[in-house]
Parts: sequence; structure tokens; C-alpha cells
Amino acid sequence: MSEAITVLLVDDHALVRRGFRRLLEDDPAITVVGEASSGDEAVALAQSLRPRVIVMDAAMPGTSGLAATRIILANQPEAAILMLSMHSEATLVGQAMDAGARGYILKSALDLDLAAAVKRVAAGEIVMAPGVVPSDGLAGERERLTPRELEVLKLICDGLSTRAIAAKLGLSVNTVAVHRANIMNALGVHKTAELVVYAIQQGLVHPL
Repeated sequence: MSEAITVLLVDDHALVRRGFRRLLEDDPAITVVGEASSGDEAVALAQSLRPRVIVMDAAMPGTSGLAATRIILANQPEAAILMLSMHSEATLVGQAMDAGARGYILKSALDLDLAAAVKRVAAGEIVMAPGVVPSDGLAGERERLTPRELEVLKLICDGLSTRAIAAKLGLSVNTVAVHRANIMNALGVHKTAELVVYAIQQGLVHPL
């Protein structure tokens, strides 16, 4: 049996933390190792507990979840931070991903599967809420990419590696790598996390 995924819960509301703890502890593959009620406490506990995943409330009094994320990742770049928010505005999602979060999900989602999201970010995937507000200019963005590039982009946003995309589409790894480079050049982004956020914001792909 593989080692359990250790999780630190960060939220300034005790009832919210309790609810999330119950959701996570129902899954035997996940162990909640600590709870923090502020950004400063999150930074301290992340340092002492070294959790694999940190479920972080975006908006807290004092040190915000965004600020805490930057501080934690500066010292523990291997940590996977899953941002939780009540807001789906594209600018807020972008700020979270710029800070280094690997996921952004909505507390208000009726079908919130927190355990699945934790497992996905722990595995290196990027998890995005389906409720992100897209920006304008969809048609113009689509015209920059070929149908094949849009197909590759969708699979990148699904968390597939270059090798996995190549296998799925029946292409060589080098061909997929070229498509990836062309997509990034066409859209003016140069990191996979930024590419995923941008693609979802612009409505180029629709997350699961």
C-alpha cells in the first residue's frame, strides 16, 4: 500500500476546517496532519509538518492565502497547494496560479470532491474549478491555434504529459513537443501552469 497523502488544512473558520477534514478523512489514502486558522500559522505548520498538500483558503484576515502560498513555496517548492475560494473571477485565479498554487477550486461547488482534487495535485496535476469566469476575445484566441493544437492544449489542461499526449493522439513525442511550443508562442505564455490558467480563462478549453 502506498504512503498516505499528508494534508494541512488552512481556513480561518473552524467549522469549514471541520467539514473539509471529514471529507478528506473518509478517504483512506489521505491523512490530515494539521489545521491552521491564519496565513502565519499555515507558514509555521507547513515548515514543521512538511505536508505533501496544503488546502489553502485564499482570503483570510492578516496574511492572506496568496501571501502564505508564496512564503511556503519559497521554502518548500515541493509542496502542492490547492487554493479554495468563494470567488471565480479570472483575475483571482491568475493571482493564485502566479503565486504557485497547483489548483483553484470553489468552496461553493455543490459537487466539490475535495479528496479527488487533493490526489490530483499530489500527483502533479493542475486542478481548476469549472466555474472560472472566461475573458472576452475567444474567437481571436482560437484563430491563433490549429485544430490539432487546440486538441493538444485540451490534453495539456487535462494534466497529460507530452508522452501521454503522444500516445493518445498517435503522434511522436517530438511532434507533441513542437505543438506545445507553438501553442505557448502563439498565446504568449511560457509555463504550463500559466498556459492552463490562460486557456481556461479564455474559454479555449473546458475543465472537467
